Amino acid sequence: MSQTPQGQPDDAMVDLAVKLVTEGLSSAEQRELDVMDNEVASAYLRDLERAAAAVTLAAGTDGAPLPPQLALRIVRQAEQHFATLAGNVPSGATAAATTTSPPRVSRWGAYGWLAAAACLVLAVFGWMRSPAPPQAPAVAVVAPPIVPAAPPPPPAPSTPAQERDAMLAKSDSVKVTLGATKDPAAKGVTGDVVWDPATQKGFLHFVGLASNDPAVKQYQMWIFDAARDQRYPVDGGVFDVPADANEVVIPINASLPVGKAAAFAVTVEKAGGVVVSARQHVVALGAAS
Repeated sequence: MSQTPQGQPDDAMVDLAVKLVTEGLSSAEQRELDVMDNEVASAYLRDLERAAAAVTLAAGTDGAPLPPQLALRIVRQAEQHFATLAGNVPSGATAAATTTSPPRVSRWGAYGWLAAAACLVLAVFGWMRSPAPPQAPAVAVVAPPIVPAAPPPPPAPSTPAQERDAMLAKSDSVKVTLGATKDPAAKGVTGDVVWDPATQKGFLHFVGLASNDPAVKQYQMWIFDAARDQRYPVDGGVFDVPADANEVVIPINASLPVGKAAAFAVTVEKAGGVVVSARQHVVALGAAS
């Protein structure tokens, strides 16, 4: 520590210097200290500040308490230093000598000890308090993965009966009643045709049409176009009637464009159908109005 000048601080200067280092001065007290012997006050303040800094550095910054031997050595060095400045213990005397034969300490020496003790208290309060208990490590909250909603299932395809009903609701569709012929397969048959000229599609609707064996014979649909030779009607496709089906709705698949449907007929043909029907087994026939 620095050597104190020959002039010694009085009690008032010591009081203000210790208070400045340990807790701070008010404006009035600072002005009072400023008018005192500046050289003596400055040197004394440097000693106090260095003592405080030494205690703080000794405490460290990791929050751990001072070892007992280090704390005791700081206290004894403070006693020895300020007692030496007061003229009671020769410079370089050991702490043991001070402890064995306590000297008469002046008020200035006592305040020096008070300053060192105050600095030690500040260090204990600011740096040596027990470390806070360790906190439990933060647990990361992982949000569940966002699973996109499954797309709605596609609507079920319309049945031929539903499509026929929709076609019947159209104003430009054509409905033709089919009458049964004298062919044995047509006994007790009732039916009709719904035809849409715009889409070139249509449906057959039969009740009571006899079932067939697809390996032997099939029913075939014919469309008579007013713009074509009546000997060669447009093929509308072949179809079958299951054994347990009393009522059937059959889609019509015209093989050629139909300009104006004039009549519709259903014949019995060999398996797979024919290109030109001999019209030997006509089971149903109807003319458009």
